[in-house]
Amino acid sequence: QVQLVESGGGLVQAGGSLKLSCAASGRTFSSYAMGWFRQAPGKEREFVAAISWSGSSTYYADSVKGRFTISRDNAKNTVLLLMGSLKPDDTAVYYCAASAHTGPIVFNKQREMYDYWGQGTQVTVSS
Repeated sequence: QVQLVESGGGLVQAGGSLKLSCAASGRTFSSYAMGWFRQAPGKEREFVAAISWSGSSTYYADSVKGRFTISRDNAKNTVLLLMGSLKPDDTAVYYCAASAHTGPIVFNKQREMYDYWGQGTQVTVSS
């Protein structure tokens, strides 16, 4: 069992930056791939970024590539999402998720690969 708690959301102007954190409970955190998803009002939840259990592999949605960076610290049971050059289209509730999938990280762009989800944190980017 893994419990996930996101933090770091807030209101930021376009072009600004935010750092989201996801704190995980459970001694098996380091065995899970981790991902970030987001959901804007009236839209489907969409993939943002994923990182392998070791941190050696990452994968990003095209919409955030070059602007967002995912990282993890297995000693602290934490995964981060550094978001830069933010746009109003990045406005959404951001969710952290844990996946037991151990195959190629590209498959972690699919929501069904994830076993545990956090409650989400709101990010609002003003124009």
